[in-house]
Amino acid sequence: MIILASQSAARRAMLSAAGVVHEAQPAHVDEEGVTAGLLAAGATPERVADALAELKAVKISKRAPGVLVLGADSVVVAADGALLAKPDTRAGAEAQLRGLSGTTHRLVSAAVLAQDGTPVWRAGGAARLTMRVLSEGFIRDYLDAEGEDVLGCVGCYRIEGLGAQLFVKVEGDQFVIRGLPLLALLDYLRVRGVIGA
Repeated sequence: MIILASQSAARRAMLSAAGVVHEAQPAHVDEEGVTAGLLAAGATPERVADALAELKAVKISKRAPGVLVLGADSVVVAADGALLAKPDTRAGAEAQLRGLSGTTHRLVSAAVLAQDGTPVWRAGGAARLTMRVLSEGFIRDYLDAEGEDVLGCVGCYRIEGLGAQLFVKVEGDQFVIRGLPLLALLDYLRVRGVIGA
């Protein structure tokens, strides 16, 4: 068994579907503050995602001796290079979708496993997603259908569901887009004997 340092429904579903026994414990870290500090220091989006994943994994692993703890994070890089945060409100979600409409953005995901407060493995990946031009009516209907859940998703989409309708082109690993470089993780868990080889 591993611990997922998150309550992300998408990540939990991926682990469960892949047969990885886990429990979820949210890490409650200051993602916005850490991200702002890293960006001020010139960090790349990849570094931001990796640092947040590590922070989550290490925090929980210090409280769970001997257990592998998985931290993960994703960032969306808009066409203008801006990093997007999860929107807090429906108005924020609408603005984010308007900004992504008709453009290609990058989504970067990172995962870190920690044990006893020390990172022992890390992986990352990126994808390019081209969003179609969205009408105001579609944005309204989409957010009505997705409800509050979409506010927990950077980019305001869950590609495994209704969010697929937002795109005309997707280049990259579906697992990375959903928030976890799952195939690399499964490889490492086999090496560690957590799952069967």
